[in-house]
Amino acid sequence: MPRWLPRAMVLALALVALFQLGSWAFHQLIGLLINVLIAFFLALAIEPAVSWMASRGMRRGLATFLVFLGLVIAVAGFVTLLGSMLAGQIVRMIEGFPEYLDSVINWVNTTFHTELRRVDIQDSLLHSDWLRKYVQNSATGVLDISAQVLGGLFRLLTVALFSFYFAADGPRLRRALCSVLPPARQAEVLRAWEIAVDKTGGYLYSRGLMALISGVAHYVLLAALDIPYAPVLAVWVGLVSQFIPTIGTYMAGALPMLIAFTVDPWYALWVLVFVVIYQQFENYVLQPKLTSRTVDIHPAVAFGSVIAGTALLGAVGALIAIPAVATLQAFLGAYVKRYDVTDDPRVQGHRQRVPGPGVAERVRRLWGARGPAAGSEEGPA
Repeated sequence: MPRWLPRAMVLALALVALFQLGSWAFHQLIGLLINVLIAFFLALAIEPAVSWMASRGMRRGLATFLVFLGLVIAVAGFVTLLGSMLAGQIVRMIEGFPEYLDSVINWVNTTFHTELRRVDIQDSLLHSDWLRKYVQNSATGVLDISAQVLGGLFRLLTVALFSFYFAADGPRLRRALCSVLPPARQAEVLRAWEIAVDKTGGYLYSRGLMALISGVAHYVLLAALDIPYAPVLAVWVGLVSQFIPTIGTYMAGALPMLIAFTVDPWYALWVLVFVVIYQQFENYVLQPKLTSRTVDIHPAVAFGSVIAGTALLGAVGALIAIPAVATLQAFLGAYVKRYDVTDDPRVQGHRQRVPGPGVAERVRRLWGARGPAAGSEEGPA
């Protein structure tokens, strides 16, 4: 046996063990890495406000704290208003449920010529096995829901802590990163950092503008239908539909429909139709135009980046995909050599038609090609 073979086998086993250990550690830390990524983009989003305050003589730590305090106050106020509205509407729905049930029973009896009674339906529901099993499953799932809520709060605290440090110690972080790079690379890193700040801010600006437009449009509809809490519902639709990826649209439209149903079931249908129509307008008209102007990427690239981000990181990937792709595109654009485009009409999509033979000429050529062949076939006969 060669002398190098045992050493090679030990080295191969060591590499396999290191790969397995690294893979295990990566899968264990994937949640933390995603939280750090979210915190980094959040720090980029608030960087313009923090830098503006710091340029006025305020310490970066205090400026970052004030920005976070404003965000917390805004979110807490919105959640408080929304919670009070939901509590009032739930009480109203519970109080009016017998009337809704009586109206449904009367409609069924009139339409299908039945003799249903509310007392019979209530007794059948209270003594049904389905309700008993549902209550048991709900009781056993309380602990799981509590664990998920606590996990979500811990994740939110982790993201907030990392984003605070990234924003407050931004200059120190950039200085530490540039200290291990040569001067030419330092300029590239700082340029990439500034591009990321601009693109992330532009993306949030476009989202905020679309949230404003969506909120105003839905407020007009809700106010026209005389739906209670129309301003709060409009703010809910605007924020949730724009800042919660994938399922935000459905969550945003469900609450106004529920509130409208308590007023008139037909109003809920009108709200559903309006939400669907407005969503199509936003997806195909409003969002591509605003996104292409604020983050300067093609609408098809923006759409593809959202799909790719969702496939890689889920809802988080869908939220940060567009600013990440815009930053990468702008950074790489400086290293791509561009040339002047010729005035060829084909650049504008105009095809050049080559003049061909007319119909008579085509018939003559076709007849000439078939004539000798036909004569040669008839000759031997």
